[in-house]
Amino acid sequence: MAAVARKIRVTGLVQGVFFRAWTQHQANEVGVLGWVRNCRDGSVEAHLEGDPAAVDQLIERLRKGPPAAEVQEIEIRDVEPEGFHHFDVARSL
Repeated sequence: MAAVARKIRVTGLVQGVFFRAWTQHQANEVGVLGWVRNCRDGSVEAHLEGDPAAVDQLIERLRKGPPAAEVQEIEIRDVEPEGFHHFDVARSL
C-alpha cells in the first residue's frame, strides 16, 4: 500500500511533559517516519508518514499522549510524503 503523510498539530498541555520524546518512541514502535517539534504557541507539530494503518495508529496514540500530557485537540491535514528515512525530534519553532 502507498505511503500517506499527515501534518498534525496537538494542543493542550503538551510541552514540558516529554511529548516529543514519547512521540518519537511511539513512531519508532509502529514504524512511522517524519518529525515532531514544539511550536512557539505551546502546541506540538508533527509530520507523520508511512503505512496508512501505522499512521492512524500513531494518531490514536497522540490523542492520549504521554501520562503527564493533557491533549485538548488534534488538527490533522493530509500532505505529500517527503520520503523520510527515520523519525526525529526537530528543532523548536
